[in-house]
Amino acid sequence: MITGLLLAAGRSRRFGSPKLLHRLSDGAPLAVHSARSLRAAVDRAVAVIKPDDLALATQLRQAGFEIACCPDTHNGQGASLAFGVRVTGGSTGWLVALADMPYIRPETAQAVAAKLRGGAIIAAPYFRGHRGHPVGFGRALGPQLGALTGDAGALALIKAHRHLVVKVPCRDAGVLEDIDTPDDLRRTPDRPGFDLADEAAP
Repeated sequence: MITGLLLAAGRSRRFGSPKLLHRLSDGAPLAVHSARSLRAAVDRAVAVIKPDDLALATQLRQAGFEIACCPDTHNGQGASLAFGVRVTGGSTGWLVALADMPYIRPETAQAVAAKLRGGAIIAAPYFRGHRGHPVGFGRALGPQLGALTGDAGALALIKAHRHLVVKVPCRDAGVLEDIDTPDDLRRTPDRPGFDLADEAAP
């Protein structure tokens, strides 16, 4: 069973308001856009949020996610990821997505999940040579994932096992597009799956 972990416990300090609840042009919150792509690729979907984020919990439940309230989100994204892995310990793998990346295409997430189902230890989408999200991890890395902490998340783990990374080439620029400030929304076309190839030469 592949579990999707949506990391949605950020503080939105740079955005100036709860960015994950910011509604995009179709009226759905930013986090729900991120959730939809992940949900389409996995057998079980779990969102890791702050314990007091009740409005976000409601939106993500409606999107088909279980809610896991992480008690130590102040310890960074790594702590949220570790908590999510520990509470879903029966999984055969995890597909990890960030809730502030709403432009990832469902088929991109599905392609990464397929690599996990095929036995990959780490799998990730690559757009023009750059690694993006979501990133898949096989069960063998569960203990290391469950011990993470800090803001870097699983980056050090990926670097330590770079020889195990299965690259999934894609034409989906959304794998690199995260939203940190309102300006990011103004610069990024407000539609899922925006492909930079539409705007710039390779």
